[in-house]
Amino acid sequence: MHEGGWFMKRKAVFFGTKQRIDGVYSTLIQQELAEYADIYPETINRENLDKHAADLQSVEVVFSTWGMPVITEEEIKRYLPNLKALFYSAGSVQSFARPFLNCNVAVVSAWAANAIPVAEYTAAQIVLANKGFHQTSAMCKGNRDEASKYSHTFPGNYGVKVGIIGAGMIGKKVIELLKPYHLEIYVFDPYMPDDAAERLRVKKTDLIEIFSQCQTISNHLANLPALVGILNKEHFDRMLPNATFINTGRGKQVVEADLIKALHDVPTRTAILDVTFPEPVRSDSEFLKMDNVLLTPHMAGSNKAEVGRMAEYIVEEFRRYLNQEQLLYQVSHKMLETMA
Repeated sequence: MHEGGWFMKRKAVFFGTKQRIDGVYSTLIQQELAEYADIYPETINRENLDKHAADLQSVEVVFSTWGMPVITEEEIKRYLPNLKALFYSAGSVQSFARPFLNCNVAVVSAWAANAIPVAEYTAAQIVLANKGFHQTSAMCKGNRDEASKYSHTFPGNYGVKVGIIGAGMIGKKVIELLKPYHLEIYVFDPYMPDDAAERLRVKKTDLIEIFSQCQTISNHLANLPALVGILNKEHFDRMLPNATFINTGRGKQVVEADLIKALHDVPTRTAILDVTFPEPVRSDSEFLKMDNVLLTPHMAGSNKAEVGRMAEYIVEEFRRYLNQEQLLYQVSHKMLETMA
């Protein structure tokens, strides 16, 4: 934006921890942002808010990522009275967004960028699970013939039923990535309109049918209080004899005692858990003792080089903000009711 021939930079600040900020916003990205924004030299967090209060009064834009501090409406009005927009280079904004929205601050998230690696991780796990990879790879070291026989109890991927629980940004991306495999995809999502299911060419159904019919089931439900414990005995007891359950959603959505019992009752069932509750699992957790449970350290989201994609999304959104164009990834109160 230009005024009188001079580019008007916006007063901006990074909020969070410097280590995480620098890990997501590379030197090149920070230099790029500095072309459009007058960025405050200190990274701000809860501990130094008071120290820098006077300098924050004129700030218009906040950039952040994982580690964004939770700030109340009163604190926003006191420390950031001229704040217009918060750009979050990560996924979920559930923990901190509402006070900003209540203060008429635009909240923008890179959730669409963070959804990509989660969907890639999930699609890869589904394809491998349908082939029996996770179960037979360990068995093959002990007895290759037995592993070969066991592998033939798995259906593979052509025409096989796969269940997707939650068809938000990530769930839809998983469905898109699975299209070339010609799977039969069942979806549970109470917020998905019937015509959207038709466009995606999926079968919209309930959890009971998904757990009863699907070879592999993947959870992508939003992190909402109403969904705590939604996946329980009623569902896990219906899993097929060699079905696989994948969770990259939230650990709280699973009644873990019920999942553990279902896996004990039928040891040929498998769970791949990138998230648990608590996280990490307790040292005495049954999950650590079970051969049919695979744990990964909440790694499905953006890692290493992948975080650069999120920062690039934020740079593009900031350019749209400067040009007064429609923001593609702005979050609203209504969206928070159903998004991760």
